[in-house]
Amino acid sequence: MNKSAFRNKKVMIIVAHPDDEILGLGAFLNQLNEDYNILSHVVILGEGITSRADTRNIEQWEAELTIHKANISRAQAHIKYTSLAIYDFPDNRFDTVALLDIVKVIEKEKKAFNPDIIFTHHGGDVNIDHQRTFEATITACRPLKNETVKTIICFETFSGTEWRASNDPRHFIPNLFFSFNEPNLEAKIQAMESYEFEKREYPHPRSPEAIRNRAKMWGVTCGVEYAEAFYLVRSIE
Repeated sequence: MNKSAFRNKKVMIIVAHPDDEILGLGAFLNQLNEDYNILSHVVILGEGITSRADTRNIEQWEAELTIHKANISRAQAHIKYTSLAIYDFPDNRFDTVALLDIVKVIEKEKKAFNPDIIFTHHGGDVNIDHQRTFEATITACRPLKNETVKTIICFETFSGTEWRASNDPRHFIPNLFFSFNEPNLEAKIQAMESYEFEKREYPHPRSPEAIRNRAKMWGVTCGVEYAEAFYLVRSIE
């Protein structure tokens, strides 16, 4: 699969938390939006904050949630994706929600946007919300007669995917790589820095240095300067 397959297509990105859309494919998405004339729609399922307290209390986190949602728009301005939908499933508690409820949201967004290609989390991530997002996406895109989604691609999410135990069989083993240039990488870094509650200092995986190092590592893996890594789940041509 090469980049020309994305030209003029409708691409939907389904993620669990604010910032996952940046960590997973921020640089490549920026390139697609700038150079390949795509329509891109990001669906963020969870609020991404409240698990940092012992109990979920939306009122307690009201100020932070307002900032967090504003940060989404700041990140969007760097990546330049077309549209956005935000939901408030409980952070790191997707396993307390019926899978069907998540599936229904994805089906609604899919029906409204009618994407050709979907990106989502890898199903083996250590984060339960990432796992459930993957499961719900696959369920919502069953290859039935009238299914319009032809391609499903998974991405890694720094500080989630790579922390799987070494002897666990569900590791992220990429089979698809997309290269990009320095401005795309810088857009990703700046978008991640827009998230006041998510950015970290080196050597955390979400730090600017670590994001750059990861892009270089995957670039070296496939013989280019910078790349992001993916797993192709399905592509019907």
